[in-house]
Amino acid sequence: MPSNFGIVDLFAGPGGLGEGFASLVEDGHIPFRIGISVEKEASAHKTLTLRAFLREYLARHGALPTQYIDFHADGVLEPNWSEVDAPAWQHAIDEAHALELGTEAAKTTIDLAIEKLRASCDDTVLIGGPPCQAYSLVGRARSRGKVGYVPEEDARHYLFREYIRVLDKLRPAAFVMENVKGMLSSTVESRLVFEMLMEDLSSLGTGRGHQYELRAIRVADGIATLQEASKPSDFIVRAEMFGVPQRRHRVVIVGIRADLANKAPSAKIRVSKPVRTVNDVIGTMPSLRSGISRGMDDTAAWRREVIDAAGLLVRVHAGMEDEPLREAFSLIAGRMLEEVPRSRTGSDLPVNYGASSDELMRWLERPELRAIAQHATRGHMVSDLGRYLFAAVFGTVRGFSPKAADFPFALSPEHRNWHSGIFNDRFRVQLAGEAATTITSHISKDGHYFIHPDPLQCRSLTVREAARLQTFPDDYLFMGNRTQQYVQVGNAVPPFLARQIAELVSASIAR
Repeated sequence: MPSNFGIVDLFAGPGGLGEGFASLVEDGHIPFRIGISVEKEASAHKTLTLRAFLREYLARHGALPTQYIDFHADGVLEPNWSEVDAPAWQHAIDEAHALELGTEAAKTTIDLAIEKLRASCDDTVLIGGPPCQAYSLVGRARSRGKVGYVPEEDARHYLFREYIRVLDKLRPAAFVMENVKGMLSSTVESRLVFEMLMEDLSSLGTGRGHQYELRAIRVADGIATLQEASKPSDFIVRAEMFGVPQRRHRVVIVGIRADLANKAPSAKIRVSKPVRTVNDVIGTMPSLRSGISRGMDDTAAWRREVIDAAGLLVRVHAGMEDEPLREAFSLIAGRMLEEVPRSRTGSDLPVNYGASSDELMRWLERPELRAIAQHATRGHMVSDLGRYLFAAVFGTVRGFSPKAADFPFALSPEHRNWHSGIFNDRFRVQLAGEAATTITSHISKDGHYFIHPDPLQCRSLTVREAARLQTFPDDYLFMGNRTQQYVQVGNAVPPFLARQIAELVSASIAR
């Protein structure tokens, strides 16, 4: 009989890591089933609960409920899911919990779930990762600017200890811990956080027979394996090597319980085709225009502003020798008269949707859907439209995103340090023919780092485009307002990557 593993998912966010594990099917068998997932942020918890409901409904009925397909397409009135399928909804409530790790309420709930999993599964697996803000380089820089901020008193630095507590209580067959690269250099009390973490993990279970061998995921010639690490950077996983259309580099530590570790050295999987691009996954999405955040916002007004910006760029480059760039601006100005996208929302399914033989597209596209959801643009300041246009054209012509020094003086924002190098990457276009840069929660702020590659659309990425670059399937809905949706997408583990990590873990521990 194939093994059944119960999953404990901590710091789950919208469920990217759990989705990858729960979606793995091997010879008709589902080896991983989520027993409990924990996320304290309210909108992410709603996303997590709805996804848990859909998984259970699919297991019971073999198809998505029509009520969900309608809600996904229209997004107007959310059904009462308990009326759609009461047992499935109760299962979702029992699985997804809105709790803050480290509290007594969380401890009690998790410990009860652990006892249930032990009774119902062959073994367990722990997944997740502490919040990244206190570890990330940007997060640490922001924290240093706070009056009275003391790193040693920031509870986020120690949230990994709650992960350790659960790990010690659960004693799973394996665990997967994910975090940002910044944790490799983050320090508290003059000690490296990563060093402290590795000491805790290495000493776990000493004298009690459940120590863990710590492994790093390595990819060579399209094959992923679990290897011993010789240095901290060995634990960095590059998502683009797994067919994710994004240069997302994260620390992933895999621990295999000592009594099962004999299979780990020989475990291997073939990873998905690498070098996937932005255009591969969002190139067929409905074309949209951005909005104007201040003043009149309609297609005519937007087009006038963009044509004016293109005209300005033509004039600015008139005396320069960069003929390809000047011609590109002239071409865009002409095409804007006829080809401009008219809508700020687009739900039409792309041509041949759901019929691709490509592995990644089969993962993203769900044939039962009748619309694309959460594909709507936000408004931008008129002055930023010119910068977005310049960046998109520059990226198309030059093959890289412009730095601050590349922007014409006429487009300089009113920042005192614009030309100092501090704002060098203030505006960044995603290149159509390359993998995206890392999708982060900062996309919820203004979109300047996530400019769409098509100059005719002159905008930042939508929630759905960001979700596709993160490899969330199209039937995955993010609850909450748009800002909360962007944050959830940016903070998540790409599910397509997570599924391949799950496959590698399964190869290491399945009996």
